[in-house]
Amino acid sequence: MQIEITGHHVEVTPLIDNYIKDKVTRLKRHFDQVLNIHIILEVQKHNHKAEASLNVSGNHIFAEATGHDMYSAIDFLADKLDRQILKHKEKISSHHRKEGSHRNMQQYA
Repeated sequence: MQIEITGHHVEVTPLIDNYIKDKVTRLKRHFDQVLNIHIILEVQKHNHKAEASLNVSGNHIFAEATGHDMYSAIDFLADKLDRQILKHKEKISSHHRKEGSHRNMQQYA
């Protein structure tokens, strides 16, 4: 898994870099087929914004979050990505389950 972190109008310090990498490992715990992640950190006036673009096998996931400071924005972003990855994982597993049960029903008919 490749992680790319970019800052717009904000310097990506080693503390922020390590904080993001810790949050991303949580995503890998739920779904290990994440290919690469591009995270953009941005400050606009008093809003701190974090965006992420993930390429997972068979899909592209995008999320953005804002907060009163950069760490809260990263936390909100990690929560959103976590929910989206779980939803993607559920779609994949339920799709295959339906397909298999449909085939079994045709064999017995």
